[in-house]
Amino acid sequence: MTGHLQGRVALVTGAGRGMGVAHARRLAADGAVVALNDLTGSTALTSLAAELGGVTAVGDVSDPAAVTRLVADVEARVGPVGILVANHAFMSMARLTQDDETDWWRVVDTNLGGTFHLIQAVLPGMRAHGAGRIVIIASEWGVTGWPGATAYAASKAGLIALTKTLGRELAPEGIVVNAIAPGVIDTPQLLVDAAAAEVSLAEIHARYASGIPLGRIGAPEEVAAAVALLADHRLGSMVGQVIQVNGGSTRGRV
Repeated sequence: MTGHLQGRVALVTGAGRGMGVAHARRLAADGAVVALNDLTGSTALTSLAAELGGVTAVGDVSDPAAVTRLVADVEARVGPVGILVANHAFMSMARLTQDDETDWWRVVDTNLGGTFHLIQAVLPGMRAHGAGRIVIIASEWGVTGWPGATAYAASKAGLIALTKTLGRELAPEGIVVNAIAPGVIDTPQLLVDAAAAEVSLAEIHARYASGIPLGRIGAPEEVAAAVALLADHRLGSMVGQVIQVNGGSTRGRV
């Protein structure tokens, strides 16, 4: 494998399906050794790791001890993590007054808390090398909010604030933090939306597409292209930014 990420180790969380698969494929194509995280092991995850010449890194990112173990295992097998793509997410749909408190905190602890644990775990290796790239996958809903997704939107808004703060905090050490706030992307996550709306998957696709100026929902590979840009160590002056990949549905500063 050759490419501008040759020699870099990239940890991609939530890599068992959807956007995580696209991110892993793109970074591997650019030369990185990819460590693939998911909540549990699976044949699909193992097969993808073998295909890309990478390794698996199974564990619950909402559990600090699990994160410490999985990062240590990755470092022992393939070296320090130079690129972190915090792509993991848990989502449920419910109105605030109907939201189960346990479920609320599972969303926040996974999406926001998991990213916090991961960054703490990979920082020592990045600091030792004086460089690193952290790409946080937020969401358009973290910018705009969304009725019926209060916990998810709040957790993603927290990730945007985390990006802006750590962008300032870590840049002097050569560790660059940025985020991507995707709009509606064609992933299995849309099954949750369809179920909440009590419509078919095709109908939820059409509904979302109708509100996007580009006239369609996005593809995982389009978000992966943005991830590859932010993971590029040749791009050093983009710090604490939030790239909105959404077909034009949100047009504003974040």
